[in-house]
Amino acid sequence: MEILNKLAENIEAGNAAETKNLTQKALEQGMMASEILNNGLIKGMNSIGVKFRNNEVFIPEVLVAARAMKGALEILRPLLGEGGADSKGKVVIGTVKGDLHDIGKNIVGIMLEGAGFEVIDLGTDTPVEKFVEAVKSHKPAVVGLSALLTTTMPSMKQVVEKLREENLRDAVKVIIGGAPVTQPFADEIGADGYSADATGAVDLAKALIN
Repeated sequence: MEILNKLAENIEAGNAAETKNLTQKALEQGMMASEILNNGLIKGMNSIGVKFRNNEVFIPEVLVAARAMKGALEILRPLLGEGGADSKGKVVIGTVKGDLHDIGKNIVGIMLEGAGFEVIDLGTDTPVEKFVEAVKSHKPAVVGLSALLTTTMPSMKQVVEKLREENLRDAVKVIIGGAPVTQPFADEIGADGYSADATGAVDLAKALIN
């Protein structure tokens, strides 16, 4: 559909006002919210994600596209909640204790939402107990831990250990990311996976729950 292609193009270009306008128009034409999400918004975010991975665009462009996506999601979310689309599952995300960095986490959150996940964002400087409580109350399929400082990486291990102590570890997949984080570190602390970027984090979450 032409309007969905236009929607994807405007997401990619970061045109927030036109993205909202086209989303509204698509609804007025009788399109399902899920169709607009999957074939318009997600298509656009997937495209910007591939370009980001290939170093054709950078974080500013991704943030602008994400902002456009967020505006359109505000229109669609109430309709998606009515069964217009099935959530792929819940993901709890947060930056670990002692770390106030959130750009990477925010991009991952929006990309996950764009891919159809329900995201519970715990914010930054998140204590171990808060992650555990979120797993108990929200029962997510995946928990995503972010750290940008090497000094806060041990908190990731503490979250994994606490989930194990509380007999919650088998109920949830744990993924980690952030500039200093590596696959060997993920293996060392017993996480289920690691991703170097937001697009990879979405692919990882999908792979782990399928």
